[in-house]
Amino acid sequence: MEKQADVTRSRKKIAIIGAGNIGGELAALIARKELGDIVLLDIAEKEGVCKGKALDLMQNGTILGYDCNIVGTANWADTAGSDVVIITAGVPRKPGMSRDDLLSINLKIIRGVAENIKNHCPGAFVVVISNPLDAMVAECAKVSGLPKHMVCGMAGVLDSARFQLFLAQEMGVSVKDVR
Repeated sequence: MEKQADVTRSRKKIAIIGAGNIGGELAALIARKELGDIVLLDIAEKEGVCKGKALDLMQNGTILGYDCNIVGTANWADTAGSDVVIITAGVPRKPGMSRDDLLSINLKIIRGVAENIKNHCPGAFVVVISNPLDAMVAECAKVSGLPKHMVCGMAGVLDSARFQLFLAQEMGVSVKDVR
């Protein structure tokens, strides 16, 4: 039992803020590659979903052969000491919604997230995925007070992947044949 506790302490701690489709998929990818232990966090109304995803992923590890601790929570204290924080929190754009509408909604969310990062994991490297990306990254850096080199955004790969898929579909070929 003590040996296992030592192993867990030596692992990186990765917090994923937002346990929706993107957050859940990222947790699965991180777990499969054993990049670190995972804290999957969302709002209180979705805590049950977080806990369920975390348990499913840990049980899946016994089948796929990966080993990491995964916690689902709505409590920011569980993110304390995170080495990396990945932010997927925010609402996706809905039909009829302008980018300005999305900006005003997600700015409120990112401000709350950044405050909690400042309070609970101020030494973490932060990756923002929430949209509109550039505005969310800038606001996260400003509100969290983290140095600019500790906050980045990630989106280009997704746009490239979408483009590759759409080209393959249009041409009637495999995505493997499009570069």
